[in-house]
Amino acid sequence: MAAPTRTPVEGDEDRARTLEQLLAAKEIAISCGAGGVGKTTAAAALGAMAATHLGGKVLVLTVDPARRLANALGLEQFGNTEIRVPDAAFAASGVEPRGELWAAMLDTKRSWDDLVRRHAPDPRTRDAILRNSLYENITGRFVQSHDYIAMERLYEIHTSGAYDLIVVDTPPTRNAIDFLEAPERMSEFFSSRLLRWLTAPSKSRVLSMASKPFYRVADTILGSQFLGDIAEFFSLFQTMAPGFVQRADAVARTLSDRRTTFLVVSTLESAPVREAEFFIAELDARGLHLGAVVLNKVLPAYLRRTATTGVARRLCADADTIAVKVADGVAPPDQVARVLHEVGESFLNYQVVAKRESEQRAEMARTPDLVATVPYFDADIHDLGGLLRLGEQIWR
Repeated sequence: MAAPTRTPVEGDEDRARTLEQLLAAKEIAISCGAGGVGKTTAAAALGAMAATHLGGKVLVLTVDPARRLANALGLEQFGNTEIRVPDAAFAASGVEPRGELWAAMLDTKRSWDDLVRRHAPDPRTRDAILRNSLYENITGRFVQSHDYIAMERLYEIHTSGAYDLIVVDTPPTRNAIDFLEAPERMSEFFSSRLLRWLTAPSKSRVLSMASKPFYRVADTILGSQFLGDIAEFFSLFQTMAPGFVQRADAVARTLSDRRTTFLVVSTLESAPVREAEFFIAELDARGLHLGAVVLNKVLPAYLRRTATTGVARRLCADADTIAVKVADGVAPPDQVARVLHEVGESFLNYQVVAKRESEQRAEMARTPDLVATVPYFDADIHDLGGLLRLGEQIWR
């Protein structure tokens, strides 16, 4: 097992030393990172490890529209309602979990419907909103509704107390910033001039439209009925404003709560590292806790050992001599020598990359509680057994 690697920082005695210690003390862990770095896989692996070793009920919640998590957990049905990963899936991997692993994927439309039912002041308003012809279209597009409803859903599940740990898989980094900002933007929207204009009395607004060329054109193109539908929708929607603002503030507090931590997942390629550094800076600016950086597809430590350098150099320098000794019955000596030389050169090139990776890890270890590394795997991870094997590399 490869041990998590981190550089000690002065005064870090109270920091978690392993991901096991970190997640044992948290209730929400939010996995972030660039696309294609293994963020979803890392979130699922950590959820599986927590259910196996920490016990209790663990939920892996994905707000990334991709369905990779369902495939990794071997679930056929996967949606807004949490579903338990059967113990048989663990047993097939030779593991008996101490706790339970559950999974869910955000369904934006269903979550908005539930939110309206919860916040509407009365049944008449609730039904009027849900029946409004613009409701589905507008809630799918305005104020980054997917990001806000994701935060709302996370808050709802967390406050229910049904789970001991929730591991959240977010969209790629830049979209994850929208995820963080969604509660604040929702609060701002309900106090904005736009909403006040949209919910102004229809008669006064029609008079205003008649006096301005833009609104006369809008009325001609869209029709007064369309504009009226917009006004009706937002007038109804504003009745829920106090509940929305209150919940948005509560969601924002949940993100900064000591029981919440963020995990930034990255490879050590230049573009993902820049994305990781960007998000780490954003977390710091918002005062949010960065628990760990998880570095995926890291080259093995033996590449950095000094003794191996001499071996590779000798392989390059003495390829012809060595080839004569080993070529018998294999291939002509000149071909064997060429292969041996290429192997040595390749090893030395990888060694340069491995040393550069080591320096990058040291740089990134200055901010989080810990840095964990995941080595290259020979095969793709596509089932629970693979997730657990990955998890073992970073857990302790």
